Amino acid sequence: MAAQRPALSKNKRIVIKIGSNVIASRDRGLNEVRLKEIAEELSALRKEGYELFVVSSGAILCGTEKLGLSKPPQTIPMKQAAAAVGQSRLMWAYEKYFEQFGVKVAQILLTHGDISDRKRFINARNTLMTLQEHGVLPIINENDTVTVSELKLGDNDDLAAQTTHLVDASLLIALSDVDGLYTEDPTLNPKAERIPLVEQVNDKILAMAGDTGKQGGTGGMASKVKMAKNVASYGVTTLIISGKTSGLIQRAFQGEAVGTLFLPQSGRRSAKKQWIAHSLKTRGRLWLDEGAVEALLKKGRSLLPSGITQVEGTFEVGDAVLCLSADGKEMAKGLTNYNASEMIEIKGLRSAQIEETLGYKGMDEVIHRDNLVIFNDTA
Repeated sequence: MAAQRPALSKNKRIVIKIGSNVIASRDRGLNEVRLKEIAEELSALRKEGYELFVVSSGAILCGTEKLGLSKPPQTIPMKQAAAAVGQSRLMWAYEKYFEQFGVKVAQILLTHGDISDRKRFINARNTLMTLQEHGVLPIINENDTVTVSELKLGDNDDLAAQTTHLVDASLLIALSDVDGLYTEDPTLNPKAERIPLVEQVNDKILAMAGDTGKQGGTGGMASKVKMAKNVASYGVTTLIISGKTSGLIQRAFQGEAVGTLFLPQSGRRSAKKQWIAHSLKTRGRLWLDEGAVEALLKKGRSLLPSGITQVEGTFEVGDAVLCLSADGKEMAKGLTNYNASEMIEIKGLRSAQIEETLGYKGMDEVIHRDNLVIFNDTA
């Protein structure tokens, strides 16, 4: 029996991701008419008691137009300059239009460091929740004016997923320039059909996503489907709908099957394992033998040095590393108890041989099961 679309009204804490092309363009800059409509729709939801957090793209597009650039900025300094100019323009408009509906807004700019460092993660969460408690709507964006590649979260679809985890929301709504996931790219095949419900994101679904809608912003449909897959793993529903048509959010909450709804997985990881899985960049990779893979996947064990066959990367104690099976499949991610050089020395050895080899022993486990996340698993 096919799954039914669940009612969205039960989700009280919601992240709304607004795509660049929904509210801005390179030629015309900010689309204030559409932004005002969105402000009215979201303000109506807030009056019904929903807690909202907005992740907004559009700063670079706004800055590109305001600077009079004939083409999108290519260099990092130019992108950062456009973001700086565009971000102030964007926030001015958000404040202007939400104020018309009695809603105060606040700007929150994040970098990967604010997410990957546990203390900064908690501080960011506390700030966002305090704003919510005081009736202020947070408008969140990546701090593009100062972010360099090693500190970058990714595109704003990644940021939306991180924010969903950060505030412990149960629903993520992505306002896109495409009204959902289609069987094929609808711009290339007008006979392509919209898929109203996705129970699980698999390789077939990812292939359907392709790069649909990737114009002007940094994230296309493939990026949004991966976003939905990520948040599904910690129990979050995702709805992708057109951001260019007014009234769709209300119609979705009234039960109409607009856009594409992605169902969450049945289980939910702990907050710590969510953080490991989705907020940390990996610094290395460990290849495991069959015995170690079985111990992790089927027995819920910690990773011991005896199961490691190959070590790659430069990492320190406490860094996140990927665990791969012999055929190269990524099957787990965790926080290591040893650095890369130590790991190379002890790989393949029994735990009892660690002290003899290194001259000391920190832990028997290379990665403790409490700091280990198994992919496609909700433990």
